[in-house]
Amino acid sequence: MAGKPMKPVLQRPPGYTDPNLQAKPAPRPLPTKALLPPSFEPRKRRSRHCRLCLCCLSLLLIIAILLMIIAGGLFYLWFDPKLPVFHLQSFKFSAFNITKRSDGTYLTAKMVARIEVRNPNENIIYHFGESKVETTAGDDEVNLGSTTLPEFTQGKKNTTSLEIETSVNNELIEDGIGSKILDQFTSKKLKVDMDVKTSIGIGVEGVKTGLLGVEVVCGGVTLKETSTEMPRCIISTLKWIIIR
Repeated sequence: MAGKPMKPVLQRPPGYTDPNLQAKPAPRPLPTKALLPPSFEPRKRRSRHCRLCLCCLSLLLIIAILLMIIAGGLFYLWFDPKLPVFHLQSFKFSAFNITKRSDGTYLTAKMVARIEVRNPNENIIYHFGESKVETTAGDDEVNLGSTTLPEFTQGKKNTTSLEIETSVNNELIEDGIGSKILDQFTSKKLKVDMDVKTSIGIGVEGVKTGLLGVEVVCGGVTLKETSTEMPRCIISTLKWIIIR
Protein backbone atom coordinates (compact mmCIF):
# COMPACT_ATOMS: atom_id res chain seq x y z
CA MET A 1 0.00 0.00 0.00
CA ALA A 2 1.44 3.12 -1.08
CA GLY A 3 2.09 5.86 1.60
CA LYS A 4 0.28 9.18 1.73
CA PRO A 5 2.09 11.96 0.04
CA MET A 6 3.78 14.46 2.54
CA LYS A 7 2.54 18.00 2.62
CA PRO A 8 5.17 20.59 1.95
CA VAL A 9 6.21 22.72 4.97
CA LEU A 10 5.10 26.25 4.53
CA GLN A 11 7.63 28.97 5.29
CA ARG A 12 6.52 31.64 7.75
CA PRO A 13 6.52 35.07 6.30
CA PRO A 14 8.86 37.66 7.79
CA GLY A 15 7.50 39.34 10.88
CA TYR A 16 5.10 36.52 11.68
CA THR A 17 4.35 36.01 15.37
CA ASP A 18 2.98 32.82 16.75
CA PRO A 19 -0.19 33.69 18.67
CA ASN A 20 0.30 30.71 20.97
CA LEU A 21 3.64 32.05 22.32
CA GLN A 22 3.51 34.23 25.46
CA ALA A 23 4.82 37.77 24.99
CA LYS A 24 8.00 38.60 26.88
CA PRO A 25 7.58 41.32 29.51
CA ALA A 26 9.00 44.69 28.52
CA PRO A 27 12.31 45.56 30.27
CA ARG A 28 11.99 47.85 33.25
CA PRO A 29 13.50 51.31 32.81
CA LEU A 30 16.69 51.98 34.72
CA PRO A 31 16.12 53.95 37.95
CA THR A 32 17.01 57.63 37.54
CA LYS A 33 18.71 59.64 40.27
CA ALA A 34 16.41 62.17 41.85
CA LEU A 35 17.42 65.78 41.19
CA LEU A 36 18.12 67.63 44.44
CA PRO A 37 18.46 71.39 44.96
CA PRO A 38 22.05 72.64 45.41
CA SER A 39 21.51 73.17 49.14
CA PHE A 40 20.84 69.40 49.58
CA GLU A 41 23.84 68.21 47.62
CA PRO A 42 26.63 66.68 49.71
CA ARG A 43 29.47 69.15 50.28
CA LYS A 44 33.01 68.38 49.44
CA ARG A 45 35.49 67.61 52.15
CA ARG A 46 37.81 70.33 50.94
CA SER A 47 35.32 73.06 51.84
CA ARG A 48 35.06 71.63 55.35
CA HIS A 49 38.84 71.79 55.75
CA CYS A 50 38.88 75.40 54.51
CA ARG A 51 36.20 76.39 56.99
CA LEU A 52 38.07 74.66 59.81
CA CYS A 53 41.32 76.45 58.91
CA LEU A 54 39.52 79.79 58.72
CA CYS A 55 37.94 79.27 62.12
CA CYS A 56 41.31 78.34 63.64
CA LEU A 57 43.00 81.42 62.16
CA SER A 58 40.21 83.69 63.41
CA LEU A 59 40.47 82.17 66.88
CA LEU A 60 44.24 82.63 66.94
CA LEU A 61 43.88 86.25 65.81
CA ILE A 62 41.34 86.97 68.54
CA ILE A 63 43.60 85.35 71.15
CA ALA A 64 46.60 87.38 69.92
CA ILE A 65 44.62 90.64 70.11
CA LEU A 66 43.42 89.82 73.63
CA LEU A 67 46.97 89.02 74.74
CA MET A 68 48.21 92.31 73.30
CA ILE A 69 45.48 94.22 75.11
CA ILE A 70 46.26 92.46 78.38
CA ALA A 71 50.01 93.05 77.95
CA GLY A 72 49.40 96.73 77.15
CA GLY A 73 47.21 97.12 80.22
CA LEU A 74 49.78 95.47 82.49
CA PHE A 75 52.54 97.62 80.97
CA TYR A 76 50.54 100.79 81.59
CA LEU A 77 49.68 99.84 85.18
CA TRP A 78 53.24 98.82 86.03
CA PHE A 79 55.29 101.55 84.33
CA ASP A 80 52.71 104.39 84.14
CA PRO A 81 54.18 105.74 80.85
CA LYS A 82 54.05 109.47 80.07
CA LEU A 83 54.73 111.22 76.79
CA PRO A 84 57.76 113.48 76.39
CA VAL A 85 57.06 117.18 76.84
CA PHE A 86 58.31 119.80 74.36
CA HIS A 87 58.59 123.54 75.00
CA LEU A 88 59.94 126.34 72.84
CA GLN A 89 62.29 127.91 75.35
CA SER A 90 63.50 130.92 73.39
CA PHE A 91 64.38 132.29 69.98
CA LYS A 92 66.27 135.34 68.81
CA PHE A 93 67.50 136.81 65.54
CA SER A 94 71.14 137.70 65.03
CA ALA A 95 70.28 139.05 61.57
CA PHE A 96 67.05 140.17 59.90
CA ASN A 97 67.27 142.29 56.78
CA ILE A 98 64.77 143.09 54.02
CA THR A 99 66.35 144.30 50.77
CA LYS A 100 64.28 145.74 47.94
CA ARG A 101 65.79 145.62 44.48
CA SER A 102 64.59 146.22 40.97
CA ASP A 103 64.04 142.49 40.46
CA GLY A 104 62.24 141.82 43.77
CA THR A 105 62.35 141.80 47.57
CA TYR A 106 64.86 139.60 49.40
CA LEU A 107 65.09 138.36 52.99
CA THR A 108 68.29 137.58 54.85
CA ALA A 109 67.78 136.21 58.36
CA LYS A 110 69.56 134.12 60.95
CA MET A 111 67.78 132.74 64.00
CA VAL A 112 68.83 130.71 67.03
CA ALA A 113 66.14 128.87 69.00
CA ARG A 114 66.05 126.41 71.88
CA ILE A 115 63.53 123.62 72.35
CA GLU A 116 63.30 121.91 75.74
CA VAL A 117 62.54 118.18 75.77
CA ARG A 118 61.58 116.64 79.10
CA ASN A 119 61.17 112.96 79.95
CA PRO A 120 58.87 112.68 83.00
CA ASN A 121 59.15 108.88 83.30
CA GLU A 122 61.04 107.08 86.06
CA ASN A 123 61.36 103.74 84.25
CA ILE A 124 61.30 104.59 80.53
CA ILE A 125 64.07 105.86 78.25
CA TYR A 126 63.27 107.73 75.03
CA HIS A 127 65.20 107.26 71.79
CA PHE A 128 64.88 110.04 69.22
CA GLY A 129 65.83 109.53 65.60
CA GLU A 130 67.22 112.15 63.26
CA SER A 131 65.05 115.28 63.29
CA LYS A 132 64.33 117.75 60.50
CA VAL A 133 63.42 121.26 61.66
CA GLU A 134 61.70 123.88 59.51
CA THR A 135 61.06 127.46 60.68
CA THR A 136 58.62 130.03 59.31
CA ALA A 137 57.63 133.58 60.22
CA GLY A 138 54.29 135.37 60.18
CA ASP A 139 50.85 134.32 59.03
CA ASP A 140 52.19 134.00 55.47
CA GLU A 141 54.68 131.34 56.64
CA VAL A 142 57.76 133.01 55.24
CA ASN A 143 60.63 130.55 55.10
CA LEU A 144 63.35 131.15 57.71
CA GLY A 145 65.42 128.09 56.85
CA SER A 146 65.70 124.47 57.94
CA THR A 147 68.25 122.23 59.60
CA THR A 148 68.77 118.65 60.78
CA LEU A 149 69.44 117.44 64.33
CA PRO A 150 71.25 114.17 65.06
CA GLU A 151 69.57 111.30 66.91
CA PHE A 152 69.91 111.18 70.68
CA THR A 153 68.79 109.20 73.73
CA GLN A 154 67.08 110.78 76.71
CA GLY A 155 67.40 109.12 80.10
CA LYS A 156 64.85 108.75 82.86
CA LYS A 157 63.59 111.98 84.50
CA ASN A 158 65.86 113.94 82.17
CA THR A 159 65.58 117.37 80.53
CA THR A 160 67.41 118.13 77.28
CA SER A 161 67.78 121.52 75.60
CA LEU A 162 68.19 121.44 71.83
CA GLU A 163 69.85 124.39 70.11
CA ILE A 164 68.53 125.00 66.61
CA GLU A 165 70.11 127.41 64.13
CA THR A 166 68.40 128.26 60.85
CA SER A 167 69.13 130.90 58.25
CA VAL A 168 68.18 132.15 54.79
CA ASN A 169 70.30 134.30 52.50
CA ASN A 170 68.66 136.49 49.86
CA GLU A 171 65.39 134.55 49.98
CA LEU A 172 63.02 135.97 47.36
CA ILE A 173 59.66 137.00 48.86
CA GLU A 174 56.69 139.07 47.75
CA ASP A 175 57.03 142.83 48.06
CA GLY A 176 53.94 143.25 50.24
CA ILE A 177 54.96 140.42 52.56
CA GLY A 178 58.47 141.88 52.92
CA SER A 179 57.15 145.21 54.17
CA LYS A 180 54.66 143.45 56.45
CA ILE A 181 57.11 141.18 58.27
CA LEU A 182 59.64 144.01 58.56
CA ASP A 183 57.06 146.11 60.41
CA GLN A 184 56.21 143.12 62.62
CA PHE A 185 59.87 142.50 63.37
CA THR A 186 60.47 146.15 64.28
CA SER A 187 57.44 146.20 66.62
CA LYS A 188 58.32 142.74 68.03
CA LYS A 189 55.00 141.33 66.84
CA LEU A 190 56.53 138.86 64.40
CA LYS A 191 55.36 135.30 65.11
CA VAL A 192 57.71 132.36 64.65
CA ASP A 193 56.67 128.73 64.11
CA MET A 194 58.87 125.63 64.21
CA ASP A 195 57.95 122.28 62.72
CA VAL A 196 60.03 119.30 63.90
CA LYS A 197 59.65 115.95 62.14
CA THR A 198 61.29 113.17 64.12
CA SER A 199 60.76 109.59 65.33
CA ILE A 200 60.46 108.30 68.89
CA GLY A 201 61.04 104.89 70.45
CA ILE A 202 61.10 103.73 74.05
CA GLY A 203 63.46 101.57 76.07
CA VAL A 204 62.32 99.58 79.10
CA GLU A 205 64.54 97.24 81.11
CA GLY A 206 67.03 96.98 78.26
CA VAL A 207 64.34 96.28 75.64
CA LYS A 208 64.10 98.83 72.84
CA THR A 209 61.06 99.27 70.61
CA GLY A 210 60.93 100.49 67.03
CA LEU A 211 60.67 104.16 66.14
CA LEU A 212 57.34 105.86 65.45
CA GLY A 213 57.29 108.94 63.24
CA VAL A 214 55.89 112.05 64.96
CA GLU A 215 55.57 115.74 64.20
CA VAL A 216 56.16 118.41 66.85
CA VAL A 217 54.80 121.90 66.18
CA CYS A 218 56.07 124.74 68.36
CA GLY A 219 55.46 128.44 67.98
CA GLY A 220 52.82 131.01 67.36
CA VAL A 221 54.88 133.14 69.74
CA THR A 222 55.92 136.74 69.13
CA LEU A 223 59.23 138.36 69.98
CA LYS A 224 57.52 140.18 72.85
CA GLU A 225 56.52 136.88 74.45
CA THR A 226 60.00 135.37 74.59
CA SER A 227 60.48 136.62 78.13
CA THR A 228 57.33 134.85 79.36
CA GLU A 229 56.69 131.14 79.79
CA MET A 230 56.58 129.42 76.43
CA PRO A 231 53.52 127.32 75.51
CA ARG A 232 53.75 123.57 75.21
CA CYS A 233 54.33 122.19 71.73
CA ILE A 234 51.78 119.96 70.00
CA ILE A 235 52.73 116.34 69.20
CA SER A 236 50.94 114.46 66.42
CA THR A 237 51.47 111.23 64.53
CA LEU A 238 50.25 109.76 61.23
CA LYS A 239 49.73 113.39 60.08
CA TRP A 240 46.37 113.79 61.83
CA ILE A 241 46.32 112.06 65.24
CA ILE A 242 47.09 114.71 67.88
CA ILE A 243 48.73 113.09 70.90
CA ARG A 244 49.19 116.19 73.04
